Amino acid sequence: MEIMILLLFIFVIAAFLGRELISKVPSQLHTPLMSATNAIGGITVVGAVVAVAMFATGTLGMVLSFVAIILATINVVGGYSVTQRMLGMFRKKEDKNG
Repeated sequence: MEIMILLLFIFVIAAFLGRELISKVPSQLHTPLMSATNAIGGITVVGAVVAVAMFATGTLGMVLSFVAIILATINVVGGYSVTQRMLGMFRKKEDKNG
């Protein structure tokens, strides 16, 4: 029970810290920041696959792990597509046509 309270405390602190850090980022840095977080997200997906292979037991654990991996993968792919669209906004007009 103590470990669950500690993990919940760490999660809440990380959520507040992440929100505060993201809100302070200037708009010019959002695209590079998104690229970096997408790379971290990709590493997270690989880590989740390894964790499932090593530790998930039982049907509920496997189902929850599968759903988590699918959602993390959707997040990474969506982040990369948004980054590509944002980078496309900065191209010159003649680059878009040819």
